[in-house]
Amino acid sequence: MKAISSRDFNQDVSQAKRSARFEPVFVTDRGRPTHVLMSIEAFRRLSGETDNIVDMLAMPGLTDPGADRAANDPWRPRLVGR
Repeated sequence: MKAISSRDFNQDVSQAKRSARFEPVFVTDRGRPTHVLMSIEAFRRLSGETDNIVDMLAMPGLTDPGADRAANDPWRPRLVGR
């Protein structure tokens, strides 16, 4: 596990996030650990959390499977005169 001071963390958050992809990063204040930064995958494993329906629905790149059908639905109301 890696440890960095809060000053170093504040100066380079991106580096701490990169390190946290591989192992937990302890942020210290006056030499004492105060916070832990870890990837969301590591947190979910630790907490026993699994994918839920909200996470799956929020996945980027997915399209609405019914969108094409709705556009071609003969029973869909249409605006007249436009």
